[in-house]
Amino acid sequence: MRLIIGLGNPGEEYKDARHNVGFVAVDAIAKKEGSKFSFEKKFNAEVAKSRFNDKPAILVKPFTFVNKSGEAVRKLKLFYKIKPADVIVIHDDLDIEFGSFKLSFAKHSGGHRGVKSVIDGLKTDKFWRLRIGTASRKLTVARHQKTLKAKKESVGNFVLSCFTPSEQAELKKIIKKAVERLASSY
Repeated sequence: MRLIIGLGNPGEEYKDARHNVGFVAVDAIAKKEGSKFSFEKKFNAEVAKSRFNDKPAILVKPFTFVNKSGEAVRKLKLFYKIKPADVIVIHDDLDIEFGSFKLSFAKHSGGHRGVKSVIDGLKTDKFWRLRIGTASRKLTVARHQKTLKAKKESVGNFVLSCFTPSEQAELKKIIKKAVERLASSY
């Protein structure tokens, strides 16, 4: 069985935010498989029993904020007795240009606090990550602020900003390709 976690923030105000591409990806998988999410209090997450690449899968959208995602992932892993190598975390990545994605295994968090939380929750980094690029010219501007405080605030605002309508259309294509690559690689 696979445990596929989409990282994102709960709430309507974050629905189209760059930080929520993990939610968008697991929603796309659920839609393709005809699976429906329901909230499960014991995990503090929306969960859908599904299939992925002809194998059983649990799709998850934690209702913790991104930076605390490891809490839900740990509970799900223990409950379903899933090995870390069968965990796939899908998330945004500021070091990859928008339009690109990377699949990686057993890598450090790269500064992503949600991934760091998952590593802490699983007590290992030996799980798969599908990293969807969100970097753009706006992020470059945000990273070049004069003070560290201004830089952190600008980058934080970028991460929580919404995709433009044209970016949203492109994102659907990117996620389709990324999920196809994941299925063919794993």
